[in-house]
Amino acid sequence: MAEDYYKTLGVEKSASSEEIKKAYRKLALKYHPDRNPDNKAAEEKFKKISEAYAVLSDPEKKQQYDQFGSDQFRQRYSQEDIFRGVDLDEILRGFGFGGFSRGGARTYRTTTRRAGGYGGAEADPFSDLFGGGQQYTNIPQHGQDLEYNLAITLEESVFGAEKKIAVPQEGKVEEINIRIPAGIAAGKKLRLGGKGYPGAFGGPPGDLYLHISLLPHPIFARDGNDIYFEKSVTFSQAALGSTVEVPTLDGTTKRIKIPPGTQNNTKIRMKGYGVPTMKGSGKGDQFVKISVQVPKNLTDRQTQLLKKLAEEGI
Repeated sequence: MAEDYYKTLGVEKSASSEEIKKAYRKLALKYHPDRNPDNKAAEEKFKKISEAYAVLSDPEKKQQYDQFGSDQFRQRYSQEDIFRGVDLDEILRGFGFGGFSRGGARTYRTTTRRAGGYGGAEADPFSDLFGGGQQYTNIPQHGQDLEYNLAITLEESVFGAEKKIAVPQEGKVEEINIRIPAGIAAGKKLRLGGKGYPGAFGGPPGDLYLHISLLPHPIFARDGNDIYFEKSVTFSQAALGSTVEVPTLDGTTKRIKIPPGTQNNTKIRMKGYGVPTMKGSGKGDQFVKISVQVPKNLTDRQTQLLKKLAEEGI
């Protein structure tokens, strides 16, 4: 059975031309022979993804492929037909990749026939790229970027922290020390230049990108630069007013006033007890959300007192 080009590139049949191009760029960067010298498995993978792109990037070939299916398409199109007019150099040039050297010009197109080659006795567009007789030049290439999901505590996001993470690097694990800036929020991304995969043939290494997420906190919640805390008070405290103690993120305890007649879900602001801004000066606030407790069990005396209050309209 012939290759399923959509599965080869990892795209849906409804993928746009830009999505197809993006998928090919990603896979070509991974399997290009410049990055995998003497790797036969990578060589075959690169050939397959290049063939898939040559078909799916051409509207006419793609229409024929969708209409007839993989097996019939390969009966109608030879290897030379598939790659005719396709310049893979153009799409890979941004990575510093080229094809092969032919009289000073770099291209993937060729009419060389080689019995027993890729696709049988048909044109092999990779014959020179994989050592079929022409000079192949190794060009320095930028290393791939790495992405790492890093979950930190609420306190670390507010006050900053020094952390050590283990990052896989070409078959080994490298420990990297990082600094979490004070005030960083969930969803932000930190870039560590030069901490990605090493480049090939003397090229610069890629970068490491840290995607920040926050671990849940047992009593505090964060919204932007503000901190939220829920405080339960009795009905009498809310009705008559009171002074209560509330914790803060830095570990201290502060006393705040509950005004008489405070309603359920009222928010009391503690100015400057929130999260510092990452750029510039200033801090957010801490808000104390008041939750008025309704007693579930009353003594006989409490019941009589409440009934008297009810008679007074309270």
